[in-house]
Amino acid sequence: MRQSLLFSKTTKEAPKEEISVNAQLLIRAGFVDKLMAGVYSYLPLGFLVLGKIEEVIRQEMNRIGGQEIFLPALHPKTNWQQTKRWGYPEMFKLKNREGKEFGLGWTHEEIITPLARKFISSYKDLPVYIYQIQDKFRDELRAKSGLLRGVEFLMKDLYSFHRDEKDLDRYYEKVKAAYLRIFRRCGLKKETYLTLASGGTFSRYSHEFQTMTSAGEDTIYLCSKCELAINKEIIEKEKFTCPKCGGKKLEVRKTIEIGNIFKLKNKFSGPFNLIFKDEDGKEKEVFMGCYGIGLGRLMGTIAEIHHDDKGLVWPGEVAPFRVHLISLTGAEKEGEKLYRDLLDQNIEVMYDDRKDKSAGEKFAEADLIGIPLRVVVSERTLQKNCLELKKRGEQKAKLIKIKEIKKCLN
Repeated sequence: MRQSLLFSKTTKEAPKEEISVNAQLLIRAGFVDKLMAGVYSYLPLGFLVLGKIEEVIRQEMNRIGGQEIFLPALHPKTNWQQTKRWGYPEMFKLKNREGKEFGLGWTHEEIITPLARKFISSYKDLPVYIYQIQDKFRDELRAKSGLLRGVEFLMKDLYSFHRDEKDLDRYYEKVKAAYLRIFRRCGLKKETYLTLASGGTFSRYSHEFQTMTSAGEDTIYLCSKCELAINKEIIEKEKFTCPKCGGKKLEVRKTIEIGNIFKLKNKFSGPFNLIFKDEDGKEKEVFMGCYGIGLGRLMGTIAEIHHDDKGLVWPGEVAPFRVHLISLTGAEKEGEKLYRDLLDQNIEVMYDDRKDKSAGEKFAEADLIGIPLRVVVSERTLQKNCLELKKRGEQKAKLIKIKEIKKCLN
């Protein structure tokens, strides 16, 4: 990508109404644009990051047997009436010209369950694991905090179908491990806690994945004795006592929820008559689990965690590019050659080939955008047959021989 052709531009100031760090930096650096409260456009750099996050999630879902589908966002009223959830206050509702009512999907249990019924009839059809990555819509009254709380947002939801609770429990543990791998690959392992949460009407407990940051809207409690993380709802029910070990010494942390997993059991199988026949020909209800990750929220959380006073500092696996190549006055020819060489070596590179920007402006924008490695080619470095290499987030740059560049970038 030539930076001179990049659709978006950086800005020195973020919109005054944006108070969250993720929104300020992502807008200033040209990753997103705010359309209205809770709704953002992903610009080329932001779409690249979103795609990297999506690919990490897709790889880990496929690794545990997930099969990807894509479900409609427009839902008929009748499906939601069957589970008595049509009255959900945050659901967007609309009518067509004939007066028929529809809803915009904020979750997909009411769609995936009757779909699964068409393909599951025997124990031989189980287990099966189906996921999608798709826009969700929620009439959120407190749409704020940039990408952390949206009205329209991209989400991965995985649904699993099992013959009994024991098989559901086994898969639930596999999803836990997959989620921890996802957050590690996205650069959030150190700050993220598997957190005990309410199971709502589904089960006694579920689990959230909470990332520690001062920007968080959630509160979790860490047990000093057994290191269990517990969300606020559960700890209040337990009268501020750890449900695992009975400990009362708790550390309070502000966090962002970046994922959750539930054992739905037969909550939705019943209303939709999702049953199967076992080996003896007896009919039984299918057990289900659901597992969600918000991709935009994950991107916003990464921005909240990985930044400094100069701008974003993207973890390598989700960065829009691996290398930010900058050529300075007098080194344009060598910069062009190096850019083509890097592309030929399949190294993802954004090339700052602009001729109307000073070296200081280029360096400042590179820090704001936050690509992991910055390579500078200038008359000074060329005199030594070298390039300047600097890792984003580190203070010092180093000179490397041009012939060594590929080895240093891998």
